[in-house]
Amino acid sequence: MYELTVYHFMPDKLNLYSDIGNIMALKFRAKQRNIKLNVVDINETENIDLSKADIFFIGGGSDREQALATQALLKIKKQLKDAIEDGLPGLTVCGGYQFLGEKYITPDGQELEGLHILDFYTESKEDRLTGDIVIESEKFGTIVGFENHGGRTYHHYDTLGNVKYGYGNNDTEQKEGIHYKNLLGTYLHGPVLPKNHELTDYLLEAAAKRKGIPFEPQKLDNTVEEAAKQVLVNRALNQKA
Repeated sequence: MYELTVYHFMPDKLNLYSDIGNIMALKFRAKQRNIKLNVVDINETENIDLSKADIFFIGGGSDREQALATQALLKIKKQLKDAIEDGLPGLTVCGGYQFLGEKYITPDGQELEGLHILDFYTESKEDRLTGDIVIESEKFGTIVGFENHGGRTYHHYDTLGNVKYGYGNNDTEQKEGIHYKNLLGTYLHGPVLPKNHELTDYLLEAAAKRKGIPFEPQKLDNTVEEAAKQVLVNRALNQKA
């Protein structure tokens, strides 16, 4: 059996909406393709060697916990930026997504330093953007999830797709997330990967290719996954109507 390693950053702080489910989805889909996924929890960033990671994951947390996590991640920001530029696949959710940018502006105007890995910023407001969300993506097809965030993120990079129901990055552009090289950033909780097998397989395939592991191109039987997704799409469309 082939093996891949995922670095799960700050699971003790960044699991606000049960985003650990994303790790479970990666393990399940990897096993279906005869790949063992080893999970390494990274709660401290001293002496971290990202060259040993095949995928990384950063979840979401409260503002306080996210600020603490960002201080730790600042210690390896160059290493993380270089790894992303080199094509390391990664998933970042909500706060983990926001703090990849230059800054996070709180509702009272305080600026919290980001990791400066990508050129964007997030401004938070008191009113939150919440509810089901449906996205149409040229690459991934239909993406579904749940969002609950005060932050409005603005950037010039490619996104995951166009919002058909819900809000996404902010309440004006009808775009959701970010797709930069093999990095995916999103506001979708729920968690996002169990609801969207296309995103899960994208990360696994990118990791496998970088490591020279064969990745079977044929689709798995996704009947159950697609049926569950359709329930969420129908619910959102009924709410819209």
